[in-house]
Amino acid sequence: MSSDDGEVAVKRSILALMLAAAIAAPAAAQAPSSFPDAAASDPVAMGWMVGAPPPPERIIRFEDSSFLQFPQIRWTFSNWRQLFPTVEVSRGDGPVSALPRAERADLDAVSFQPLVGDAPMTWGASVAANYTDGILVMHRGKIAYERYFGALKPQGQHIAHSVTKSFVGTLAAMLVAEGKLDPAAPVTRYIPELKDSAFGDATVGQVLDMTTGLAYSEVYSDPNSPAWDFVRAGGLLPRPAGYSGPKTSFDYLKTLKKAGEHGAAFSYKSPNTEVVGWLVSRATGQPLAQVLSERLWAPLGMEGDGYMQVDSVGAAYAAGGLNLRLRDFARFCEMMRRGGSFNGRQVVPSTVVAGIAKGGDRAKFAPAGYKTLPGWSYHDQWWVSHNAHGAYMARGVHGQACYVDPKAEMIIVRFASFPLAANPNMDPISLPAYHALAEHLMARPR
Repeated sequence: MSSDDGEVAVKRSILALMLAAAIAAPAAAQAPSSFPDAAASDPVAMGWMVGAPPPPERIIRFEDSSFLQFPQIRWTFSNWRQLFPTVEVSRGDGPVSALPRAERADLDAVSFQPLVGDAPMTWGASVAANYTDGILVMHRGKIAYERYFGALKPQGQHIAHSVTKSFVGTLAAMLVAEGKLDPAAPVTRYIPELKDSAFGDATVGQVLDMTTGLAYSEVYSDPNSPAWDFVRAGGLLPRPAGYSGPKTSFDYLKTLKKAGEHGAAFSYKSPNTEVVGWLVSRATGQPLAQVLSERLWAPLGMEGDGYMQVDSVGAAYAAGGLNLRLRDFARFCEMMRRGGSFNGRQVVPSTVVAGIAKGGDRAKFAPAGYKTLPGWSYHDQWWVSHNAHGAYMARGVHGQACYVDPKAEMIIVRFASFPLAANPNMDPISLPAYHALAEHLMARPR
């Protein structure tokens, strides 16, 4: 297939992707009625990438962008490392931290009312409806529910997509607490290379909260959108013949221009997180993957190494390149619920977690128009609900989620390969399902 053909293939499959960098612009919920359901699209049953070599019709490739088409993504997301260059996030040599179990058979029957439609749904039905690859629920520090589907196994890693942002934002918030980053300082204090870019007069706090004014749009349905340049620069898409644009994420950031005023309103734009990742590396003098290893993976007692997708100069893709095991995802999410404490130590300062859970400016978030997130805010790369339970989330395209409910003493982590990328397509089922499970666990603790 030629480069031009590959470009056409990407455009045709654009509704089934959003790329690892993005959470789609606000949109109304849309049911994937035109797609085969979870059982019919099971990647193991379909035989994707099985054989030596696989049959031609079952091969998934990067260069023709088939890796981002549905149902191929149901294999891709659990096998990201086979398609992209990566760097290890080492767990170190320490012992694996325990995850006690108190499994429950009653959760699949928990009923709730989705935000759209009149018919109630059960938790068990929602797991399939969201094309779940792996899901784990912890209540009061114990695993209450754990399931795997399709190509994902307990020892396997799954792409976290934009959930990566919350890992990176947490690291940055830790560095702020240590005085190594000043949220009021200009980004250029740490990264002078960005002085002539849109970030030249932005502050560290503004990139953390995504309140920068950037001439940038994550509209992947428009092939002229600057988002295409961003993903090509980072090596996330094949580059067409004659491509002469930026060839690294760092080089792309230098090209961004300003539009509007910094600090005025929230606008979800993934290049902000690339700047945050660069800030973390500058403040520590270490590659991002090493910071993740030393500050999270080793102290949390993760059971497996993670890995980060990297660009052509080895820079980690901060906006969406983290891959990890489901149980290790749960360790991170549970640590946040416990106020930063886990595995017998204070991994993240409690003040950092409290600041994240408190959230950002709701008035600045509201103009973004997220219909499924009324009253929410965004702070330090986390999504904060401000509901009665004080719930907050890390969110990634196609259904990746870490949901922290402090009042219910519950966390939910999910890997998924939903056909459509934008979270508003999943929220009408996911958000009420999470809350219903929390209410059920509070009413019937064990």
